[in-house]
Amino acid sequence: MKLSRKVPLNALRVFEAVARHGGFSRAAEELGMSQTAVSYQIKLLEEHVGEQLFLRQPRRIVNTETAERMLPHLRSGLEQIGDAMRAAGEAANETLEIHSSPTFASHWLARNLGSFQLAHPGVAVRLKRVSKITEFSRDPADIAIRWGVGPWPDIDCHLLGRFTYAPMLSPALADSIGGISRPEDLLKLPIIGAQQSSWQRWFSTAGIESPDLSAHTRYDYIEQDLCGNAALAGQGVAILNHLYYPDELASGRLIAPFNHPCSDDIGIWLVHPQNRRSTPRIRTFREWIIDAVAGDRARIEPGPSQTAGTGRKDG
Repeated sequence: MKLSRKVPLNALRVFEAVARHGGFSRAAEELGMSQTAVSYQIKLLEEHVGEQLFLRQPRRIVNTETAERMLPHLRSGLEQIGDAMRAAGEAANETLEIHSSPTFASHWLARNLGSFQLAHPGVAVRLKRVSKITEFSRDPADIAIRWGVGPWPDIDCHLLGRFTYAPMLSPALADSIGGISRPEDLLKLPIIGAQQSSWQRWFSTAGIESPDLSAHTRYDYIEQDLCGNAALAGQGVAILNHLYYPDELASGRLIAPFNHPCSDDIGIWLVHPQNRRSTPRIRTFREWIIDAVAGDRARIEPGPSQTAGTGRKDG
């Protein structure tokens, strides 16, 4: 049953005005109704509630206990309805500010935001790369793209994916050691970001338990986009997400020599304040990015994720 059939919404609006003004005449004037119509709406509401709401006294009315109990909840509800209407009427060109982990910002969002803005030309987007956790009480972001295990308390969290990753390198670097045929061959090359736990995870699932990577300290990067740039420059082999480097793999600028993708319990999440979940620009972007990332994963990732393990740094 529709809400309008359960609850006499117009009578509630009339009731709040009568209680606020302390009389029918001023409420009728505010609402553009006759006093007879106001009285009728109050009678309907009293029948619905089953209790008297006002005591009629000479030249004034007094709220009953029932009315006093109802009013705080009703006023809060009317304020929320007003907020919803204002949100629905937000200016179409209002800016959506997105704070994103660095690699997702540069290697997925920046490449795909054009399709969002073509579909929603009235929504202006401001994208900011951030390495720290966005605090919505302090930072001006509408939404954030966060890399981690999640979900987190006190915010709305939407998992975009736990993406597959694998060792990737330039073909010239592979040729420099006569090609890559076994996982052990990777240890002959500089390992970029060797401190990342995803390296141990990948080697373990490839049959090499706990390789010693302590000597690989030259390219001690955390952010994945820096690891990827170093790999493209032929400086070493990096462990990278397939989602971020499809063009480089398709063109041959990078190769992933083993058909052995991994994943772990680290994911990319879209997060935003709970009280803003219905804001139109946030809702529109949330719906778009969930579908867009899912579509890219289905098209790009090489196969089903492996058993989850422990995490990596930076999405």
